[in-house]
Amino acid sequence: MTITFLGTGTSQGVPVIACDCEVCTSADHRDKRLRSSVLIEAGGKVIVIDSGPDFRYQMLRAHVTHLDAIVFTHEHKDHVAGMDDIRAFNYRQQSAIDVYATERVQTALKREFSYIFHDFKYPGIPQIELHTISNSPFNIGPVKLIPIEVMHYKLPVLGFRVGDFTYITDAKTIAPEEIEKIKGSKILVVNALQKEKHISHFTLDEAIAFAEEIGAAETYFTHISHRLGKHHDVSALLPPGIHLAYDGLKVDI
Repeated sequence: MTITFLGTGTSQGVPVIACDCEVCTSADHRDKRLRSSVLIEAGGKVIVIDSGPDFRYQMLRAHVTHLDAIVFTHEHKDHVAGMDDIRAFNYRQQSAIDVYATERVQTALKREFSYIFHDFKYPGIPQIELHTISNSPFNIGPVKLIPIEVMHYKLPVLGFRVGDFTYITDAKTIAPEEIEKIKGSKILVVNALQKEKHISHFTLDEAIAFAEEIGAAETYFTHISHRLGKHHDVSALLPPGIHLAYDGLKVDI
């Protein structure tokens, strides 16, 4: 299994529009962060978790020429806004793209992309095949995904475990029974927004504490704000085995 970090930024991305802070003006490519998403290549399947506003460019930058499925964590714009751009894959593959989402997220998709679901199918609109998921394991071909429910303030969000890899974004609290699903992962990805207290995201200290609780061989932080600091500076503060992810990073499991 190969994991590619397509984006590691928070909802505004990094750099932030009109910001001249030291992170947003950094020349380090690791401080350039598109909205959070990962590409999973496993079992002959190519799966993207979340298609945010940067989806088109992420696909071009990662040279993705085939896509089997998109799996959504939740309905916030920075995670769903780019779904229209699956049209290119529809044309190339001559087939619909499988989309996996909870009923609540599907309701949001139907609101945000109503034209996709109209009885009259306008030529060239995205072609998707909706699959309803819940907090229960499901398969995409031979690839088994185990949902992990986390709370993004008061909004339930799904993370996913695939084999020894667990991906969690937009978490603030996680129930003990959900944490049990994560334990034993070799690679953990979790959000670390900033150093200061935040109502709906792990802070850096909270993410470190959570990573140490899980005890994965390697942990990568994502969904990073410009307020966290520069990649080089923050990396120097992290315990062994804990890293800041960055756009384009590949991890093989």
